Amino acid sequence: MSTDFNPKEFPVGIIGLGLMGSSIAACMLMAGHPVTGVELVPGALEEGAKRVKDHFKLALEKGLIQGDVSDYLKRFSASSELSDLKHCKLIIESIKEDKSIKGAVFQTLDAIVSEKTLITTNTSAIPISELQQFVSHPDRFFGLHWMEPAYTTRFLEVICGKDSDLEKAQFLYNLGELWQKETVLVKKDLPGFIANRLMYAMYREAMHLVDKDYASVEDVDRACRNVAGYFLPMMGVFRWMDFTGIASYRKVMNDLFPTLNNDAAPGKVINDIVDAGGRGIANGRGFYTYSEEEVAIWKELYGEFSYEIRELTQKYPADIARRKLEEKKAAQSRNPASESQS
Repeated sequence: MSTDFNPKEFPVGIIGLGLMGSSIAACMLMAGHPVTGVELVPGALEEGAKRVKDHFKLALEKGLIQGDVSDYLKRFSASSELSDLKHCKLIIESIKEDKSIKGAVFQTLDAIVSEKTLITTNTSAIPISELQQFVSHPDRFFGLHWMEPAYTTRFLEVICGKDSDLEKAQFLYNLGELWQKETVLVKKDLPGFIANRLMYAMYREAMHLVDKDYASVEDVDRACRNVAGYFLPMMGVFRWMDFTGIASYRKVMNDLFPTLNNDAAPGKVINDIVDAGGRGIANGRGFYTYSEEEVAIWKELYGEFSYEIRELTQKYPADIARRKLEEKKAAQSRNPASESQS
């Protein structure tokens, strides 16, 4: 991001202060933006504002922010009115995953904000091309897909719809650096974008292995944690194939791809759980069962883990090899004699 850019002069509006919206609001505040959070669900505004403030307690403890929490929160205001977003230069919508509800909000918002205001949605499944038709100037409409908690995780997708302006997309992509993300730009709209398409391919195969009784839920999770979980945070799939021998991967693909599951519908294992009312951690019934105490422990553990994995991924950023080369060249230029002697 240009050093001339001042986040204090770039106010951000967040629509929806639930789990994800409050986390995004915290991320924006930590980056220096003034933030107006709007909660449209009756009676939920006070809880939403509290949720934003609560994020700062652990962030301060873990060293993500410096100084007094009040210095960040004084730039935050909460409202139940979309009209209070009139001054914002960026809007991030994070409400119920329902096209008609989102569309109605965007149509109302469109008459309030400037035609230059960037409007984004945190949808994880609805095509951006469909949502951007609810606003005038759809060239300024994009998807911003986050991972919870937004202020610690390094993931962010900027997704273009068919009418999105790539130059504006690049601006959002660059803003991701200020927000401490390793941003991904999705240049063409497609269902699930990039991250979800990769993840759901793995979810489908995982459920297939359990459905057909090749392995237990526990063992599939162990395999995932100790293979994909081992290298993905550092390398991703393509660099890992380079690193471990790309030719062998092509050979295995030829043999293995025809045997992978390609069912068009969810399998028995997940259907049985959901049809019986299971909602995972939310009610303690999912692929695993959880007591109330276990639910609390898992939430606490994930909170701790999100900070620890953040530190690790920051230690090994995507461009680490280039940085190391630049450091080596800089050291050689400062002391060419030592290089020739070696």
